[in-house]
Amino acid sequence: MIAPAEARALLGRLRIAPRGAFRLRIDAPPGGGAGASTAARVALARAAALGAGRPAPVPETLARACVATEGASDPLMYPDPARLLWSSRTGHVLAMAPALPPLEILGGFLGPPRRTDPRDTDFPDIADLARAWPSATADAAALAALASESARRTLAHRGLPADPTEALGRGLGALGFAIAHTGSARALLFRPGRVPPGAAAALRAAGFAGVIRFRTGGRA
Repeated sequence: MIAPAEARALLGRLRIAPRGAFRLRIDAPPGGGAGASTAARVALARAAALGAGRPAPVPETLARACVATEGASDPLMYPDPARLLWSSRTGHVLAMAPALPPLEILGGFLGPPRRTDPRDTDFPDIADLARAWPSATADAAALAALASESARRTLAHRGLPADPTEALGRGLGALGFAIAHTGSARALLFRPGRVPPGAAAALRAAGFAGVIRFRTGGRA
């Protein structure tokens, strides 16, 4: 997640003098594409600031420190990261979309971990999908279709081996599927309450590890 030298570099950039020892535990594998390394840095920075009697770093400052120490970052330091169009290599918010529609997610990790290489910028062009994202948030099916197209482009562009996620989703009645741009995370997107019995077992049978189910989205 984060080596001691990386932790010291992060806190040094934030000018936080840590007090005591910190132990982090996380249930997502490194290289899974679920933001484990960024989550570790955000947790450490906030805990160290609290221990030093200081306010937590503001998201923009923390994002810069994360990018400086790991080369790329997820926007997990922001209060609603699912709404952000994010530049992972520079740590900047490019745009903010409306709140996501309610969705139920069933996912896990498929295949070996793939650690993010910050020098890797070989990603498919999704500018058209980014433009369509704000209007797609009005409907769960439209948003799932957008996520599915993004996943297909990544799989095709990266030349990854045959991936069963989309076919699994069709068989289980999912609205669509999503994958990590780097990493082994995969997810099926359902309307809330529409995940069929046995769906988690079907993912495990297909080779998924760390299967998890949760809900996201919904307007305040």
